[in-house]
Amino acid sequence: MLDIGCGSGEPIARHFLEKGHAVTGIDSAPSLIALCQERFPQASWEVQDMRRLALGRRFDGVIAWDSFFHLTAPDQRAMFQVFAAHAGANAALMFTSGPSDGEAIGSFEGEPLYHASLAPEEYRSLLAENGFAVLEHAAEVESCGGHTIWLAQREGAAQGAP
Repeated sequence: MLDIGCGSGEPIARHFLEKGHAVTGIDSAPSLIALCQERFPQASWEVQDMRRLALGRRFDGVIAWDSFFHLTAPDQRAMFQVFAAHAGANAALMFTSGPSDGEAIGSFEGEPLYHASLAPEEYRSLLAENGFAVLEHAAEVESCGGHTIWLAQREGAAQGAP
């Protein structure tokens, strides 16, 4: 599993590690990666900017939960090539977005926090252009904290996959 924007490793990385999956987590915050290394030394952790991620390997699953929606719309569009470059044949891709096109400023621990989203139709188009089929899309799921969730799968054999 590749956890893009892993933060502190809670709860996503922990979940996959407890299920016996190998996890590679990336985040741009050195303090969060240090926390992950302390909490979960069995996993691989790297300080990386997701927008320039080029690990040179593919994964069976890629997740960007509560992470890539902090990027601007143009940076989000570019992320679909990053997802494709790291997704192996038939890999699952799960990410969260906003429910519709727009920007918002929220807060986290009293600090402003930027959020952006593309329209659902644009996400569908970007997924298709990058070799992913949408399996599920659910907007503002109450039982999941109001998240808008996308689940897609890499179609067929990923180009250049080992």
